[in-house]
Amino acid sequence: MSFDGLFTHAMVNELNETLSGGRIMKIHQPYTNEIFLVIRNNRKNYPVLLSAHPSFARAQISRIKYTNPQTAPNFAMMLRKHLEGSRLIRVEQVENDRIIRFVTSGRDELGDEEQTTLILEMMGRHSNLFLVNETTQQIIDLIKHVPADQNRVRTLMPGGTYVLPPKQDVVNPFKRLDGLANLILDNPKVNDLAKEIQHHFQGFARDSAHELATVLQESGNALTMVQEWLDKFNHPKPQLITTEKSIAFIPFDWLTLTGNTVAFDTLSEMLDAYFSEKSEHDRVQQQATIVLRTVRNELKKNKNKIKKQQAELENADHADEFRIKGELLTTYMSQIQRGTTEITLPNYYDNNSMMAIPLSNQMGPSQNAQKYFTKYNKLKNSVKYLNSQIDLAQKEVDYFKTLIAQIDIASPKDIAEIREELTQEGYLRVQSKKKQKTKVSQPEKFYASDGTLIEVGKNNLQNERLSMKTANKSDIWLHTKDIPGSHVIIHSSEPSQDTLYEGAMLAAYFSKARDSANVPVDYLPVRRLRKPNGSKPGFVIFEGQTTIAVTPDSRIIQKLRQNN
Repeated sequence: MSFDGLFTHAMVNELNETLSGGRIMKIHQPYTNEIFLVIRNNRKNYPVLLSAHPSFARAQISRIKYTNPQTAPNFAMMLRKHLEGSRLIRVEQVENDRIIRFVTSGRDELGDEEQTTLILEMMGRHSNLFLVNETTQQIIDLIKHVPADQNRVRTLMPGGTYVLPPKQDVVNPFKRLDGLANLILDNPKVNDLAKEIQHHFQGFARDSAHELATVLQESGNALTMVQEWLDKFNHPKPQLITTEKSIAFIPFDWLTLTGNTVAFDTLSEMLDAYFSEKSEHDRVQQQATIVLRTVRNELKKNKNKIKKQQAELENADHADEFRIKGELLTTYMSQIQRGTTEITLPNYYDNNSMMAIPLSNQMGPSQNAQKYFTKYNKLKNSVKYLNSQIDLAQKEVDYFKTLIAQIDIASPKDIAEIREELTQEGYLRVQSKKKQKTKVSQPEKFYASDGTLIEVGKNNLQNERLSMKTANKSDIWLHTKDIPGSHVIIHSSEPSQDTLYEGAMLAAYFSKARDSANVPVDYLPVRRLRKPNGSKPGFVIFEGQTTIAVTPDSRIIQKLRQNN
């Protein structure tokens, strides 16, 4: 379902129950539109994600790892000033809208009590996060500053008074169900009833309105069915469901969605599983703009180079024609008069069929013949050169295709290493004379069903360290066959068949063939890997491999993550 008012209701209950009374220990802003609050409560630390992302706005406890920028943004600094050390009094929802208030109590610089509130508005591209003085309702700061000429309805700048978004004429279904009976009587069809539910009641997205309309088609008392359905949001049983078209998250069993389900203990854990790829991919695209542009430009340049050289190679295939013309001119030289621009001679290589041979009237017969021999030798010599250049350009194409595949599966922390690799290889300029050492990121860890550690490299530098330096010679190495992807290491010399299958599943999933079926995966002991001298990072050669085919399954990958 969507993160609508109904889902917000369920999430606020979860956050309030888990976090209320806790203390805000740390505040980070790793991404432009998102912050993390580390709240300690009941002797546990909870990383709370508050996202004002235009596509993935949400609030949840998130265990997805992130990397902080070297310099904290101004908004994060302001939050630290007013919120670090404060106690979270409560988490509450505004009516049944997509607005969440985190009310805190702390001390200002003079030691006086200060109540501030973080207000998260999840409104698509208008999503925002406000820090507001609870007493005066003055906006201390907000994550997105919006000038008055862009929003004339309310002030969205520091110093203004916080005002809720314009209220719609809708009913909060958790407080009353006025008008429900008439809606049901006037709209017997599911689609029509869903539209009216969405227009009449607050907090319904299209999918949740359609679900309730479907529930109301069942026999029984309509008012009772709606109340029971709404009460399920107070006691959710979160799950991810894989349908024929996509993966969806639902707070409990959904009549309108059928497929394979994976259950989770909390809504936050479910959202981590759901958003880990969607939001990570978007973050990567934001941070990898320069890297992607460089990779795509180099890929295009080398493809054009191959195309041009192949055309030249095709011309070289006609080299024998120049040799034949030179030999014919040499054989019949006595018949050629100086100043002639063309002569037709019998070609004894082709049953004496007549061949027209252009001549330069500025040269003698011998010089014209020599000209054709020179062209022949030049073309023949170019074949070896062109083949070597095409081979080099093809290796570059394969390299940049691998980088694009790695960017597709990378997390934001991996982008720095891909950028460093491109700089080391000379494709990107060094940004400053002062060399900044990129923090070494680690391969992602998974654990097989039997507890065996499996590591997955996400970029070439990780792959090279993992396969050539940290792995034991007896460990098992896996990689998709002839497909760009990650190096996978099973830290066992004799893994079980199930572990081997799970390792192959990881190799297929973290490759360009993620959405394919029956993906071939090679595996062999690490000791059989070889790295050619002068080859690019992450490139290895091997022989004696065994190949198995697997179909990537995100549910299995998530299970292996949860084993961590």
